[in-house]
Amino acid sequence: MDSFRILPGKPISGGTSVTARGVNFSVFSRNATKIFLELFENEDSSEPFQTIELSPKTNKTGDIWHVFVEGLKAGALYLYRAEGPFNPSHGHRFDGKQHLFDPKAKCFSGGSVFRHLLSDKTGPLEKMPKNVVIDDEAFDWGDDMPLKIPLGKTIIYEAHLKGFTASPTSKVAHPGTYAGFKEKIPYLQELGITAVEFLPIFEFDEYENTNVNPMTGARMKNYWGYSTIGFFAPKASFAADKTPGGAVREFKELVKALHEAGIEVILDVVFNHTAEGNEHGITLNFRGFDNSIYYHLVNNQKQYYMNFSGCGNSLNCNHPVVSDFIIDCLHYWVLEMHVDGFRFDLASILTRDERGFPLQQCPLTERISEDPVLRNTKIIAEPWDCGGAYQIGGFPGGANNRWCEWNDKYRDGIRRFIRGDSHLSTEAATRISGSSDLFALSGRNPTHSINFITAHDGFTLNDLVTYNHKHNEQNGEDNRDGNDNNLSYNYGFEGAVINPKINAMRERQIKNFFTTLMISQGTPMFVAGDEVRRTQGGNNNAYCQDNEISWFNWDDVTNNAKTLDFFKKLIAIREKHPVFQRNRFFCGPSSTVFTNPPDISWFNFDGTVPDWKSMEKFLALRLGGCATNIGDANELGLEDNDFYIAFNMEMHDTMVTIPMPSNNSDMTGRKWYRLIDTSIDGMNSALADGEEEDIISQDKYVVPANSIVVLISK
Repeated sequence: MDSFRILPGKPISGGTSVTARGVNFSVFSRNATKIFLELFENEDSSEPFQTIELSPKTNKTGDIWHVFVEGLKAGALYLYRAEGPFNPSHGHRFDGKQHLFDPKAKCFSGGSVFRHLLSDKTGPLEKMPKNVVIDDEAFDWGDDMPLKIPLGKTIIYEAHLKGFTASPTSKVAHPGTYAGFKEKIPYLQELGITAVEFLPIFEFDEYENTNVNPMTGARMKNYWGYSTIGFFAPKASFAADKTPGGAVREFKELVKALHEAGIEVILDVVFNHTAEGNEHGITLNFRGFDNSIYYHLVNNQKQYYMNFSGCGNSLNCNHPVVSDFIIDCLHYWVLEMHVDGFRFDLASILTRDERGFPLQQCPLTERISEDPVLRNTKIIAEPWDCGGAYQIGGFPGGANNRWCEWNDKYRDGIRRFIRGDSHLSTEAATRISGSSDLFALSGRNPTHSINFITAHDGFTLNDLVTYNHKHNEQNGEDNRDGNDNNLSYNYGFEGAVINPKINAMRERQIKNFFTTLMISQGTPMFVAGDEVRRTQGGNNNAYCQDNEISWFNWDDVTNNAKTLDFFKKLIAIREKHPVFQRNRFFCGPSSTVFTNPPDISWFNFDGTVPDWKSMEKFLALRLGGCATNIGDANELGLEDNDFYIAFNMEMHDTMVTIPMPSNNSDMTGRKWYRLIDTSIDGMNSALADGEEEDIISQDKYVVPANSIVVLISK
């Protein structure tokens, strides 16, 4: 190819910027002595067709190296090299021969770094992905705008982009891709969820995992993708369009289509570490441009990495350069990719200072909370890390803290209560009512609690009621990986059975879990496939299983139609009734704000006020529909129905005394109707709006063993 005319360029934003004249390149490196930009003709080129040396005199402003390549266009392929000191004890690991990815590359070509590594931790250049120049202005978004769905009305569906349609049972034209996922949007609309939370789709290399399945001999993969290489780039292998840059267009088309369907897009992002590993890892980008700035290094022994992530390294997130990088990345995905929010993996690492100590007042997390571009996005923290930081309920976000948090106390408390553990009624009541013990002190509200029973990490909901123990033998780690404390129960037999009594109990418990999730105050999240009893065969750490173990089996939609019907009805009930969507904590009967009945009242089985010290496996409450959303003293929310909800986790049926419902707005009396009874088999376990069952007795109801009953007043 002909060479291009080279101009000094400008130190703008980092990454690439396309103009009518050509492409501007810029990259950060404080300690490099030379930077080389190399251009490639094809994805499988073994050498560049043009190498451009950036001069520290004419191509460097401050710590930003820059160059303008006149005549170059979108779709061009490139990599960098950086020369500088190699002095690991001082934190420097420059290697002028090593090709580097642009830390702000917006797309990668196909290929794999890890699949073709040689003994010297390099690989053939023709097998190495190349960065792709992207013109962000080329895509027509039309009138697409952020949906801005309130947290109170949000229901999150955690899904793996590839695994959702990778199975042949999906019958989509492009399985395992952005385009394939797009084909299944009607299913999500019918289900009723409001947001998809994708497991990592930032560029990663699935061949990073070298373990072997001892049963099949197949090489394991990094299926989940929690090991980022390119923070600005959607994963290329998830695209049906394999041309350079195709992944960007296809991802944008998916986001646009989801928005048209009324569904938001939340990305699971991994700013806590990168794929470069520890001192024995490989150089991909950050380490080669400025290792001493991007990573937490051991003081006085900077050849070693602090490892708060459990993955070899930890990003130095509160260094100003790294903080700017993270903010730039979030801006890019909001402004150019139109995503609606982020879930931050091991987010406590974001709160560690440059020495590695957790901060109670954190510049980065407060900045994210207050950032004007990110103001309407959802920000969700996994409020712990692998270095011992545990910040549930206290994740720092400044005076105007709007961080949501994954609430593992909700997960564990509800798992134990529904399982039938003793003395869990008080804990369950606290979690169901919004976890005020965790979130009230920071001035946040119930919706900041992300309530979940299951997540990608752990048992599926089906496996939670099917296995007592994890079964990760196929992960190639001798079943040592994964959590041993699953708070699960198999109801008499480990694994799948044909016994109808055991299957009926498992089905009932699944309904109990989901009913609890949908009637709890907070923002609910569940895992793709739970609605159709997706199983992983007892594997509670399927991070490496890019196969039928992890994939959504679409035959389950038909095989478990009763469960799917139940989930749809529960979601519809929650979405219709503001009494389950409060953005204020309950006041209770002792409140100075008088409502009749109170916003919440608790009962024992006989209708009396419970003695919380003696409450065992029963819990009952009435939600007052005339007080759905109390804020200030004179502020009342939308009027709703009253609800009476009884949880009986005993092994015997219980006759309950039902309190009176409130009057209608015209002061005529209301009656109780059965809305949900999880003990009922078939499609009538939950009833749709307008089809509620009239109950004969208005003051007594038998709540069967291990079941939940929900009554609605009308």
